[in-house]
Amino acid sequence: MTEFAKFTDQESKAVQIIIARANRMAKRMDQPLDRFSLRMDLAAVHLHTPINFMGLLSAPDFDFGHDVFGIMRHIDRETGQLMDFFLPRCASNS
Repeated sequence: MTEFAKFTDQESKAVQIIIARANRMAKRMDQPLDRFSLRMDLAAVHLHTPINFMGLLSAPDFDFGHDVFGIMRHIDRETGQLMDFFLPRCASNS
C-alpha cells in the first residue's frame, strides 16, 4: 500500500502550481494529464525521495518535464518508490 507525504502549506501551494504548469505542458503536447494522480504521485515520491518543490518550480521546461513526467512514468504506485534508477533532478539533498 502506498503511503503519502504530508505537504507543508508552502509545499502544497508549490505542488498546485507544479500541477498547473504540467497540465499546460501536457496540453501543448496534446496529452491528457490526470492532475489528481500527479498530486498523489508527487506525495508518494516525496516521502521516499524528497523533492525540492521550489527548485522544481524554477526549473527550465526541459528539467521540469524530465522530473514531473519522469515521476509519472517511473513510479511504482504500489510502493511509491521510483523504478528503473530514475532520479528527479530536483531531488533534495536532505
